Amino acid sequence: MSDDADRLPDTDVFVAGPAGPAGSEEEQPPRRRRRRGLLLTVALVVLAAAGGGGAVVLVRDEAPKPAADAARTATATVTRTDLVQTQRVDGTLGYDGRYTVAGNSRSMVTWLPDVGDTLDRGERAYSVGGVDVPLFYGRTPLFRELSVGVPDGPDVRVLKRNLKELGHGDALADDDHYSPGTADAVRDWQDALNREKTGTVSPGDALVEPGSVRVTETLGIIGAPAEGPLLTLSGTERVVTVDMPVAQQQLAREGAAVRVQLPGGAPTDGKVTDVGTVARDPEAGDGSGRAAAGDTAARNATITVRVTLTRPKDVGALDGAPVSVDFTSDRREDVLAVPVPALLALAEGGYAVETPRGELVPVRLGAFAGGKVEVSGSGLTEGMRVEVPRA
Repeated sequence: MSDDADRLPDTDVFVAGPAGPAGSEEEQPPRRRRRRGLLLTVALVVLAAAGGGGAVVLVRDEAPKPAADAARTATATVTRTDLVQTQRVDGTLGYDGRYTVAGNSRSMVTWLPDVGDTLDRGERAYSVGGVDVPLFYGRTPLFRELSVGVPDGPDVRVLKRNLKELGHGDALADDDHYSPGTADAVRDWQDALNREKTGTVSPGDALVEPGSVRVTETLGIIGAPAEGPLLTLSGTERVVTVDMPVAQQQLAREGAAVRVQLPGGAPTDGKVTDVGTVARDPEAGDGSGRAAAGDTAARNATITVRVTLTRPKDVGALDGAPVSVDFTSDRREDVLAVPVPALLALAEGGYAVETPRGELVPVRLGAFAGGKVEVSGSGLTEGMRVEVPRA
């Protein structure tokens, strides 16, 4: 085997095999060459061409060791901040309110709105016998026939306010009295609707609801008598309804700000506008006919909490969608805080943070919120740099 055959190019080669004559090349110290970038020591087994002997070629890396791995830690600052702890509860996004419109006439239903339609004051809610029934705003329905001489009542006030808003009877007083001026305004309104100008208003001449409404279901049948349920309506305000466990009811405070997590994870802001006072068992209506045991009913009992949205446009056209609501459970103001990963558990117990110089500073822990933890302790100051694992 030639001298060239016993070595690999650009490597350090040591040939071990059958002993050769004294002073042969095989007995000389291995020749060393450096190849930059070689990371592994490689063993090659080479079969001897003659005599069946084996030769082991050891490839050695004598290049300087590469630089150490990139630092596995970063630093963060001890900050003074407010920490807010939250509790997440499931809810449902929908529209405020639910109203059922019922007819009481043998006359035929001649028109109904479509599901999803929004109705405002003065607009047609439905038609009976070819006569349109408009929407009025108010809390008291027109429950009796109204004409001059009728006793004063809240239904008269509702009528007068709506007539005035619709441009009929600008001088009407805001009271409960049905005056001759009220009758004149009614005739003007009846004329605009192509009705007989009687100056008298009957129950069913207008639909009264608290405000603008949205049609959620049509129950009546066009061509059938206007008897029984005709429509199901809701308000137009977007709200989140939460069945809050009674054990957590202290989280729901009227007027408190909350965070709403929408489908897909997008957040938006809201405010608690109503907290129910009647607890109910959501499983009580399961149709089993058996009341839940006392302990079980107490654990399952909930109250209804309503949350209005600060930016309703954030939810788009979603309706009946599941959402999550973050209620504030605790707030710690003006405290020192560090990222949670900065904490080091000490062998003797407790926790510490480590400075870039390797010094351990023992800390006492407080509230956890938003990936941070409240810390306090001797030697801990605002603006101090502490180490955290690099993501």
